[in-house]
Amino acid sequence: MKPIQVGLLGIGTVGSGTFQVLQRNQAEIRGRAGRGIEITMVADLDVERARAIVGDQARVVNDARAVIANPEIDIVVELIGGYGIAKALVLEAIAAGKHVVTANKALLAVHGTEIFAAASAKGVMVAFEAAVAGGIPIIKSLREGLTANSIQWIAGIINGTTNFILSEMRDKGLDFEVVLKEAQRLGYAEADPTFDIEGVDAAHKATLMSAIAYGIPVQFDKAYVEGITRLSASDIRYAEQLGYRIKLLGITKRTAQGIELRVHPSLVPAKRLIANVEGAMNAVMVQGDAVGTTLYYGKGAGAEPTASAVIADLVDITRLHTADSAHRVPHLAFQPDAMSDAPVLPMSEVVTSYYLRLRVSDEAGVLARVTGILASAGISIDAVLQREADEVGGEGSTQTDLIILTHDTREGTMNTALAEMQGLPTVLAPITRIRKEELA
Repeated sequence: MKPIQVGLLGIGTVGSGTFQVLQRNQAEIRGRAGRGIEITMVADLDVERARAIVGDQARVVNDARAVIANPEIDIVVELIGGYGIAKALVLEAIAAGKHVVTANKALLAVHGTEIFAAASAKGVMVAFEAAVAGGIPIIKSLREGLTANSIQWIAGIINGTTNFILSEMRDKGLDFEVVLKEAQRLGYAEADPTFDIEGVDAAHKATLMSAIAYGIPVQFDKAYVEGITRLSASDIRYAEQLGYRIKLLGITKRTAQGIELRVHPSLVPAKRLIANVEGAMNAVMVQGDAVGTTLYYGKGAGAEPTASAVIADLVDITRLHTADSAHRVPHLAFQPDAMSDAPVLPMSEVVTSYYLRLRVSDEAGVLARVTGILASAGISIDAVLQREADEVGGEGSTQTDLIILTHDTREGTMNTALAEMQGLPTVLAPITRIRKEELA
């Protein structure tokens, strides 16, 4: 049988990894897919570099539209990234009747509803395993492996840059800015790390997982997004003393009121496996009603781990290439007429527990006033840690840190209580609030 012909748009880190792994494991991949899969055309603005990678194994052009226009190409792999030209090229490939494989989580999180609708209308597939958690097959697990389950919640470390920074802050006791510079020097963080450190990258991925888990449209604009830039080494140290570690989590959860979709730093009990995921590694926990808790761990980025996911999509499409479109796995796991209209909850309606750190005057009555405000709001306290003033500000200091862990409460209720506590004359700095997830 004639090999499936693949056109590659962009041959950077992931593109070159995809080409190399496909070449190296061609025999095994052919045995699994039932026919050969060949990258026969590559589009990249740096034609000379692209030719150095592919040699005479593929035709190299500098115009992506030439790949889409080629009638011999069955599948287009989009590895350009971003929202702009990538969106136009994906939609043009679909209109031309090509299947699409993409690692572009930003594109799908923002424009996925339009792209999936176009693909369904044309009877082609859009596969995106590589868009979430690199080499971890979490999309396939959610869409197929856990299809018998009602998914209750998902919580994931899905950005390696921020996990590396938090791991270094904990191990070395350093503040955020110092570790960020080191992460940039080592290549773990981009020169402009905004999407990573502000939580946007993780929110793109959480949006896709939420849509698959609950059969809702992709709604990145409704995600709550908070990064790690305001975390201090002292918060990480206090969390450790209380038996927790701080991780940037992407969380989505089904509740009676709607769907939670949020990314923010969270205290996680140190005894949880996910709390011990260090460095640039990724991990995703999924709670299903039948299977219980499952954990998926591995490399979330890199040339060959991400290439592994791209090629898995190529194999899936090759297997189903001639199948009736109605019998393929739906893009978001649920059939289009079975999609849910469950609302994504505003953050003010989310119920969780909290870590609070208050820099306060070291004087009598401070703790009573703070706990009185929490009690009046109906917020129950789980634990209190008050540091000696000398530990916080040195000998003779008149300031100290007050750390409070609460039980579950509504975010809106906590916001009101925080505003009242912040107004106390004995509260000397902005209050640090970090959400706490038991993940039980």
